[in-house]
Amino acid sequence: METCLLSKLSMLFFSVLVLGSEVIHSALTYDKKGIIINGQRKILISGSIHYPRSTPDMWEDLIQKAKDGGLDTIDTYVFWNVHEPSPGHYNFEGRYDLVRFVKTVQKVGLYVTLRIGPFVCAEWNFGGFPVWLKYVPGISFRTDNEPFKRAMQGFTQKIVEMMKGENLFASQGGPIILSQIENEYGAYLRAYGAAGESYINWAAKMAVGLDTGVPWVMCKEDDAPDPVINTCNGFYCDAFKPNKPYKPMLWTEAWSGWFTEFGGPVYERPVEDLAFAVARFIVQGGSYFNYYMYHGGTNFGRTAGGPFITTSYDYDAPIDEYGLLRQPKHGHLKELHHAIKLCEQALISSNPTVTSLGSYQQANIFSSGQGQCAAFLSNYNPNSATRVMFNNMHYDLPAWSISILPDCRNVVFNTARVGVQTSKFQMLPTDSLLLSWETYDEDISFLEDRPTILALGLLEQINVTRDTSDYLWYMTSVEISSSDGGQAPILSVVSAGHALHVFINGLLSGSAYGSRKKRGFTFTGPVNLRAGLNRIALLSIAVGLPNVGPHFETWSTGILGPIVLHNVNQGGKDLSWQKWSYQVGLKGETMNLDSPNGASSVEWIQSSGQSYHPLTWYKAYFDAPEGDEPLALDMQSMGKGQVWINGQSIGRYWTSFANGACNTCGYAGTYRSPKCQSGCGTPTQRWYHVPRSWLKPTRNLMVIFEELGGDASKISLVKRSVTSVCVHAYENHPTAENWQIMSDGESRTAHEAKVHLQCAQGQTISSIKFASYGTPSGTCGSFLRGTCHAPNTHAVLEKKCMGYQRCTVAISNKSFGFDPCPDVLKRLSVEAVCS
Repeated sequence: METCLLSKLSMLFFSVLVLGSEVIHSALTYDKKGIIINGQRKILISGSIHYPRSTPDMWEDLIQKAKDGGLDTIDTYVFWNVHEPSPGHYNFEGRYDLVRFVKTVQKVGLYVTLRIGPFVCAEWNFGGFPVWLKYVPGISFRTDNEPFKRAMQGFTQKIVEMMKGENLFASQGGPIILSQIENEYGAYLRAYGAAGESYINWAAKMAVGLDTGVPWVMCKEDDAPDPVINTCNGFYCDAFKPNKPYKPMLWTEAWSGWFTEFGGPVYERPVEDLAFAVARFIVQGGSYFNYYMYHGGTNFGRTAGGPFITTSYDYDAPIDEYGLLRQPKHGHLKELHHAIKLCEQALISSNPTVTSLGSYQQANIFSSGQGQCAAFLSNYNPNSATRVMFNNMHYDLPAWSISILPDCRNVVFNTARVGVQTSKFQMLPTDSLLLSWETYDEDISFLEDRPTILALGLLEQINVTRDTSDYLWYMTSVEISSSDGGQAPILSVVSAGHALHVFINGLLSGSAYGSRKKRGFTFTGPVNLRAGLNRIALLSIAVGLPNVGPHFETWSTGILGPIVLHNVNQGGKDLSWQKWSYQVGLKGETMNLDSPNGASSVEWIQSSGQSYHPLTWYKAYFDAPEGDEPLALDMQSMGKGQVWINGQSIGRYWTSFANGACNTCGYAGTYRSPKCQSGCGTPTQRWYHVPRSWLKPTRNLMVIFEELGGDASKISLVKRSVTSVCVHAYENHPTAENWQIMSDGESRTAHEAKVHLQCAQGQTISSIKFASYGTPSGTCGSFLRGTCHAPNTHAVLEKKCMGYQRCTVAISNKSFGFDPCPDVLKRLSVEAVCS
């Protein structure tokens, strides 16, 4: 019965193409051991790169670095809100050119997983849904609701037809091997009940009916209907099992780090633990895993959702926000991938034989049936290293680690032993100066003369703005009796928004902010009122819309009240239900001050750049710096606002200081995002990526809108540069890439153990800061010589490496002329300066 059903499932993904009289069959299917492409079962290694979070000029380099890191596949969501900003009007230009992105992946030679969703979550504004969808009559998101299903099917079909029209599905000879419908629905199924179950069944049937010729997946959806494959997302997925025995074990999101929020710390995930998690998954039968993220990138413009998500979406990914390799994460994972590929034939051919090696230790042995034997030796103890006996040989296993033996004899990789380069980055000054600051004050004195809406009571913010701006003005007046005296008036404002600035008679009276920890906040503070009529203007601010949650389309934003004045008119006065006027956005936004044409349409005032007047626009010009290093703006002297370069929005900035529990972080033991935090007591985000492709050689226009006031004269354009590289590796331990499995199942090592040092493109190794072959200790930046040391190490490294972008040195007595300490396991530690 199972065999028959699997045959039927396989046929769902066959495509027959007729070219003249020639019939070409192209098949892509699956079984319990993995995805099968043209008859060949594969272990597939994938990484998420989201096309809107980088620029088209960056795409090929990012994808090539992913390929160099051992990836087979690039995974991306499809972002509905940027592609259909209004019903029936589509945008696939620039950063949103999905076809170009997929074709770039194809050009580099990798596969694509296309996660259409169209709900994506992804810390993206409104979870990827266009805001206009909220206002379709009778709609309810992500449930058995006809208006929603009609809209969702229309967009999904639009994307599928676009891909088909370009022959981009694997069934057409293209790179797309998997598609996803819906996203992480299972956690909310209880809230939707029977209507949710009906919706999931409909979504699966709708997707399969689009006849893409490739399998569809649903992540974190245990009830994914056949033939859709249910998949796992998480820090670990080794305990996950597909919902049917004939489906493969797929991990669509192996979290490489975590996102950051304004006011929170930066989260990091040690690469030793990430590699351990992946190896555990493979040991348990996993055949596809995808790093979320492999390159996180930048939330340009107003795309960040959550709310309170930072403009940086770096995610501690193997390729950092700027497109540079994060070492040792990239290099160590590359070694892992090579080790897994050495074992591929054995992994896809058999179920493991499991042998206990101790209380926390075991061996998983795989056989290819063609003589190849591959073993994974695991130590799940988070506290202690151990020595085990396997195949009559002894093996040392560090705590919380897995050793990979592609021939069941030789260790080519251990998840906890990092022998690749570590890179140190700095943000260095450029030769570019910001020239002649000018300012323009946002005019609030005539707000009530140009309201867009008048209403009794308080209106929900997104209902008014339709998310065309972060900003909505709430304005009213209050009469204060001349006989009023005594205690100072206190204003209390309850808001469901994210930030609030209070103006009384045109002057800033105070501000308040929410956080991701809870929805809503309250402003309470003294206000300076005069006898007679007083104007109250409340600037409510959204810092990205919600991106996840049951029925999140019903959540409110903005000032919902109550709004109460205390200590006035012999008591208190509730202002909530009096007449309010509303103004969407800023006057500067309506005049397009962020664009070159708009900026030239008003009179700017020459300024030093120092202005602590609230709601101020700044403008300056600068020339593009020389070189090709990635660039960023240092915004720590400013408060909160947005910034544009030549009319392109870099995103929101906010000098919000990070609160957290930053301490020393060890790799061993179960990882959760609070475990490894950094940056406490400093701005959550100080530097903001400026893509070089946005710049002209001269007179680049920078426009800033500052809500609170700051010192723009201290803003600087910096370059992100590799300043030093380090290695710390053992002799007699060749890396996985130096091994190969021969046709007879025997393993061969092509080379002795070596270390590789590499500066960034355009840099060379200018000096050797530290070098020791023997028993050095410490970490990059703080290496120390041991009792055993080859005195000529420094000279050897200078001769091999100085003046080169990259160099390779064998870790052997031969390299240094003699054995400085016989019968001792030696290592080579080097720190080189790049410039």
